[in-house]
Amino acid sequence: MAIVTLADAKAHLGITDSTDDALITAKIDAAQARLEQMLGYVIATEFPDTVPADLAEGVLQLTAHFYENREATLVGLSAMPLPMGVEDTIRNRRTYAWGVAGA
Repeated sequence: MAIVTLADAKAHLGITDSTDDALITAKIDAAQARLEQMLGYVIATEFPDTVPADLAEGVLQLTAHFYENREATLVGLSAMPLPMGVEDTIRNRRTYAWGVAGA
């Protein structure tokens, strides 16, 4: 179950027409699947009543990224992740950590 609506994603993207509704819906699903992979759990299962705003924001950010950058490479541009991006936004919600326990 998607934790953000098509209307939320379109507002985030600044899109008012319905031309890309199916594409945006697919990007929402892909973004949420990726976020859940990063978190280590299914968001709707972990938060069945109310989804935290930071996780919804993470899905919106990834949806926008997937929609605006539909290929795996950029040609002729310099790109770098911005602070407070998806990884920073969800960092405290992960259920796993890298490294040795107790070290």
